[in-house]
Amino acid sequence: MRWFRWKKLWFKKIIEPMEVDVLRYSGGKRDTLGLFLIDKKFQAYTLEDEYRTVKEYGETRIPEGRYEIKLRTEGGFHQRYLKKFGDDFHHGMIEICNVPKFTYVLIHIGNDEDDTAGCLLLGFTVNSNKVKGKKGWLGNSTDAYKMVYPIIRDELLSNRKVFINIKSISL
Repeated sequence: MRWFRWKKLWFKKIIEPMEVDVLRYSGGKRDTLGLFLIDKKFQAYTLEDEYRTVKEYGETRIPEGRYEIKLRTEGGFHQRYLKKFGDDFHHGMIEICNVPKFTYVLIHIGNDEDDTAGCLLLGFTVNSNKVKGKKGWLGNSTDAYKMVYPIIRDELLSNRKVFINIKSISL
């Protein structure tokens, strides 16, 4: 909360958290496709691992729910992205926190389920995962990441809370 002064009165301005939504719309045998929205506005497509009733490391999508997002400033991804994008742009990996039975769930660049181990990938184009023998695929992933990252980064750096809501709309 921030304090403001108006005509000799102090009051708190309640700052609502930023809301990010992932709306899953297609579950395939190897992956799950979705829509990525920030404050109800479409930003990109998502790809993550498939649904499993029993979690398998690196092969299971994030459970539905609401999770806080923070910046993670350690680990291999952080170092690679720091080198790739520079410290003007990159201030930490976007991490989805407190996911039951998961650790280090990140939002990052990638094209298909081989590029994720339980994380969320972003892209501007998508190929269906419903075509027999084909897996889902995201295109222009780096461009999507470079558009979405600063929006979330800047809110977190200004101390605004950010939450992600993950749900299925039809599978």
